[in-house]
Amino acid sequence: MTVRSAAGIVAPARRERLNPLTLLAAAGSTAVMTTAAASWALSLAVAAACLGLSVAGGTARRLLPAAAAVLVPLGLSLLVLHGLFFPEGRTVLAEWGPARITAEGLGFAVQRILLLAAVVLALLVFSFSVSVPDLVAALSAKGVQGRFAFVLASTLTLLPAIAARAERIRQAQESRGLVVSRRLLSRAAAFRLQAVPLVLSLVEDAATRATALESRGFSAAGPRTSYREVADSRTQRILRIVLVLAAVAAIVVRVVPAGAGA
Repeated sequence: MTVRSAAGIVAPARRERLNPLTLLAAAGSTAVMTTAAASWALSLAVAAACLGLSVAGGTARRLLPAAAAVLVPLGLSLLVLHGLFFPEGRTVLAEWGPARITAEGLGFAVQRILLLAAVVLALLVFSFSVSVPDLVAALSAKGVQGRFAFVLASTLTLLPAIAARAERIRQAQESRGLVVSRRLLSRAAAFRLQAVPLVLSLVEDAATRATALESRGFSAAGPRTSYREVADSRTQRILRIVLVLAAVAAIVVRVVPAGAGA
């Protein structure tokens, strides 16, 4: 993308101001601190903020299907697990043999779903916002080996592709006669038939990438030269340190009282 100045000279447009490592630190620290806090209010606030950032960045149309592909099956499993089989539940709303729907179980399941949604949305916002080549260059500039940097960047940005691949698998299964009813067993069987090809395709894709990396010398030892420069500043470096320290502090604050109580 280029812009034309008043003198008519074409110059490269300014890239995103934030360094990819800053985006990574922000997403990772947000996920860690939200998990450590385990507060439904904080989880809801983080999820709302992530949705707002996605709308502002113009990635909401791609982010929402990817988030749904991850959160819907996991959310349903949490509701079934904790809503029906929560040992600490006392307020029974309905009961079928050993299965009991309790208010405490539903509340715990909703809290975990909100926490999961906040973490997934934070990582997805990063995945849809970061530039993979810039992330690889930034990691290499910090001393991370080229192959590991590429694999890490590809892994972190793999979530957006999962939703589209899952949708293609679902369409292929339906064209072969797969019928999904509203019954829980039917949905579970359909999920298995779609999840297995998805995982196998991801494994195959990882093997293909590994072969391509080997053929391009990413595993070779020795000094490396990067022809891609990623802007960074002292302010962003300090911000990344603060974010990492905040995440570590959140873990310590969460773990130490639990250890003292035990």
